[in-house]
Amino acid sequence: MEIHPIRTEQDYEAALAEIDQLWDAASGTPEGDKLDILATLVEVYEARHYPILPPDPIEAILHHVESQGLSRADLEPYIGSRGRVSEVLNRKRPLSLTMIRNLQRGLGIAAEVLIRPYDL
Repeated sequence: MEIHPIRTEQDYEAALAEIDQLWDAASGTPEGDKLDILATLVEVYEARHYPILPPDPIEAILHHVESQGLSRADLEPYIGSRGRVSEVLNRKRPLSLTMIRNLQRGLGIAAEVLIRPYDL
């Protein structure tokens, strides 16, 4: 395969097939260099055509709770009472700036994710 910019879905599929063939190529070899270049081209194409949008704030909080083995009660120091946690997670109350700051500092959830608009 000749290396060129990936402009179409067909180019993308061909690049993926070539990457699959070169996957075990040693670094510093011509095959390894070709693999690096193709991987970079695919990454650019995917970023442009298949962007991964950040999750909405509530999804991010729920994912963090689940992945860290936390419970809703563990959110109380950051959001407020059990009722307030329930209202926020059930999208009946928006996150306040104080809640966002607390969640970012206490749980490490990126503020950029928490400040995104979301449906109530």
